[in-house]
Amino acid sequence: METEFSKIITLLRKEKKLSQKRVARELNISQGLLSHYEKGVRECGLDFIIRIAEYYEVSCDYLLGRTTERNPNTPKEPEKSTDNSNSLIQFNQKLINNAIALLFELAQQTENRNTEIILSDYLMASVYKLFRIICSANPENPQTMFHVPNELYQGYTTALQTVKETEWQAVLKGISVNGTTTVIQEKLPEISEDILLSKYEQYANSIVNIVKITENNLKK
Repeated sequence: METEFSKIITLLRKEKKLSQKRVARELNISQGLLSHYEKGVRECGLDFIIRIAEYYEVSCDYLLGRTTERNPNTPKEPEKSTDNSNSLIQFNQKLINNAIALLFELAQQTENRNTEIILSDYLMASVYKLFRIICSANPENPQTMFHVPNELYQGYTTALQTVKETEWQAVLKGISVNGTTTVIQEKLPEISEDILLSKYEQYANSIVNIVKITENNLKK
């Protein structure tokens, strides 16, 4: 059933003379899924609305049919920049939250508790390191909650992350770590873009975007 959103994103694509295949590729979704969005067969999530608004350079309100102004912030360049920055930060936060949720779901599928424990240890170490760095940046902040010396924590945390990455790889490849049980190979989750879209629709776009963004950063 067609909606204002489906009609508008179809109109914008046709105005720019873009094929569904190209738009789908550049938005990191399947052509079939984009077709469903344009026909109103399926509803998309907030992250996709933000992403396609940025792609076509229009506001989310315009896409949802709440205003006839495509981008009311266009005349005010500085304000537009700030709004885009805030939208990007919120978008990235949602990507990260969804990706972490997906990682835990994939770990649970292995039916091996060690994968979830190792994943938790790694993520907590990452958060700890960044949190302590921002706490230490202001010399006025008390450091009473920390017990590892300031000169040691970054090296120790990096080492712990490396250990957890190694344990994660080992357990998933069937190698025992400190006597722990390993993952049965038949329990390893099958992963592809199509599988992600069909089984983890709420997380698929997020992980695909993180892969794209991170690899772009790696190339810089």
